[in-house]
Amino acid sequence: MKKATLDRPTVQAPPVPADSTMTAIVQDLYGDDPEDVLRLGEVPKPRVGDDQVLVRVRAAGVDRGVWHVMAGLPYPIRLGGYGLRAPKNSVPGMDMAGVVEAVGKDVTRFRPGDEVFGIGKGTYADYALAPEEKLALKPANLSFEQAAVVAVSGLTALQALRDHGKVQPGDKVLIIGASGGVGSYAVQLAKAFGAHVTGVCSTAKVDLVRSIGADHVIDYTVDDFARGEQRYDLILDIGGNSTLSRLRHTLIAKGTLVIVGGETGGRLLGGFDRQVRALVLSRFVGQKLATFVSSENHEDMLVLKELIEAGKVAPVIDRTYALAEVPEAISYVKDGRARGKVVISV
Repeated sequence: MKKATLDRPTVQAPPVPADSTMTAIVQDLYGDDPEDVLRLGEVPKPRVGDDQVLVRVRAAGVDRGVWHVMAGLPYPIRLGGYGLRAPKNSVPGMDMAGVVEAVGKDVTRFRPGDEVFGIGKGTYADYALAPEEKLALKPANLSFEQAAVVAVSGLTALQALRDHGKVQPGDKVLIIGASGGVGSYAVQLAKAFGAHVTGVCSTAKVDLVRSIGADHVIDYTVDDFARGEQRYDLILDIGGNSTLSRLRHTLIAKGTLVIVGGETGGRLLGGFDRQVRALVLSRFVGQKLATFVSSENHEDMLVLKELIEAGKVAPVIDRTYALAEVPEAISYVKDGRARGKVVISV
């Protein structure tokens, strides 16, 4: 797809002084306790590359993936380019919203002063770099704090439903983990696509899931979704640990299961083995059993932006923390206490 261009001259990046620094959350070693491995410090301000955008970060999002990268767990994460023995990127964080500070010479979509949201590198800082492809103009009806929690979870939910779940109007959709970051978007997006949505969550989060549009809510501390008579066209298992047999039992004969992550606590695979088994089994049964890695792209961020500005989807923010409180924020999300999203105000 050809990139959209602006009807205005591109303003290239000004030179950054060699001694220019910024405040950031810094990590030198892997570890599963944020209080032990994260600290507030001063680091060099990033230098913008030819196809990059330098953003003055106003807010940044927290999701469970941040903890996995911070801890280097499960171990295959380290093989995915994050560093074998220590983090390759000393500043964590991906989700963000802010104001464009400078752009590289090949950037055509943005100019300094634009308000943007998307996915960058090292966003728990005053400034962060992002590829042009992973940014979009901020939805007009969102604050920076709201926009900062859209991209990572919103893109995952959108692609799980639309691309891998092939959701259709009237489909009966079960969302396991409906109160979390991805789940809160999935409930709203499924409703926007015309589906009948059942959400699964804990007692304390039932009201939240109902408030964002779920037609029915199952409290897993009281009821077992797999023991009821209801069968679903599509199941999204977000960070769950149900067996494949239980999930398949709850699907119609030609239904689709999309596994979005998984949390078994294992240091070696951390639930990835269940996803592999699902892909293999899918070849031999009538049901489609799928998993995926989300695509971080500009076009799908525009889809989310349009839905948000139309009032069909809205970020659900539980708590806001200051930059110095990032360790506390990550622990809160990792422990499963968040209702929707958690944001860092920079």
